Amino acid sequence: MHSLLYLSFAMIAGLLATRAAKKVHLPNVTGFLVAGLLIGPYIFNLIPSESLEGLGFISTVALGFIAFSIGGEFKLSNIRAVGKNAVIITFAQALATVALVDLALWLFGYDVPLAITLGAIATATAPAATLMVVRQYKAKGPLTNMLLPVVAMDDAIGLMVYSISLTMAKALSSGQAITSRTMLVEPLLEIGLSLIVGVAIGFLTSLAMRFFRSKGNRLSICIASVLLGVALAKAYHLSDLLLCMAIGAAVVNLREDSSALMDHTDAWTPPLLMLFFVISGSELNIAMRPSVGVLGTIYILVRSLGKYTGAALGARIVKAPQTIQKYLGITLLPQAGVAIGMAQVASTALPKYGATIHAVVLCATLIYELLGPIATKIALTKAGEIAVKPKKSKAQLLSE
Repeated sequence: MHSLLYLSFAMIAGLLATRAAKKVHLPNVTGFLVAGLLIGPYIFNLIPSESLEGLGFISTVALGFIAFSIGGEFKLSNIRAVGKNAVIITFAQALATVALVDLALWLFGYDVPLAITLGAIATATAPAATLMVVRQYKAKGPLTNMLLPVVAMDDAIGLMVYSISLTMAKALSSGQAITSRTMLVEPLLEIGLSLIVGVAIGFLTSLAMRFFRSKGNRLSICIASVLLGVALAKAYHLSDLLLCMAIGAAVVNLREDSSALMDHTDAWTPPLLMLFFVISGSELNIAMRPSVGVLGTIYILVRSLGKYTGAALGARIVKAPQTIQKYLGITLLPQAGVAIGMAQVASTALPKYGATIHAVVLCATLIYELLGPIATKIALTKAGEIAVKPKKSKAQLLSE
């Protein structure tokens, strides 16, 4: 009874947040996080801390659908269409970000498990925030054409890097000796099994759709597939993010009508994702903010540096136009759902560092979602891909 009541509070708060966010021209995800913070146990306590654990299944399921949606962007024909340049740039900026954040946190004396986990989370971007800016201002040009495939592939690469880093972090945190098994074999085995199981479920999903043709039935199949994937991942200690991403990737590559299928699923998930972000905001302990201030500042600054320099380096390697070399990294700063999802998983896998990781990522998300879209707009304008309306003269203003 109480769980249903708290879910209703979360949804009402989320709905009100969308109106407030629209008034101040901010992304909805920022409003959801702030709404969760306000109704959570650390401010107005409409959702007590002991009740948040009972709502954890919402976050688990939402993460599965976030990963499934990312997999839907991983269509082989699309990757071939954008060419190797986008792939090279994506890998360059992701790996540069991981390396710089890992190194910076280690040099500042933070524990290695904490450093490598935050380094992996730093790779994630927020495709929705970037796409929102592109659509709103009708941006067109070489930078926009490169930006869209890079943000689509970035989270897929980030999930793989994250799986390897988290496995290593768990081994280090538990005091296990670092061996080739813990460094390479176990992470690669987890990734491989997650992808194999996900592809198998995706194949069965696409096969089942031959016998069920209505929108409602096909939506039910997709939901059942994601729930099955999450359940198997939890039962056999696999990566639920990678597994569900593989389901989505298999479905879009096996079905010719994949775009319609993904649209049906995306139309069903907004209330679930709203709850996910509101609940995530509720878990942010503002009392921890002073203790993570330095750590959070390093994370934000070094991640931004990694995205910018990595994208510039990758663009230089493939001899991309100067506008891409100068401005692509700036457009990759927004960070939201996938990063929060990674932090949620880390909170369970690394109890010693979970609260710190969660606080850092949520605070960073709020800042990135406030400033990221603005930075993206400025970069696209500087690149000449957003039309700037000419200022009206005094005579024109007076004549209106």
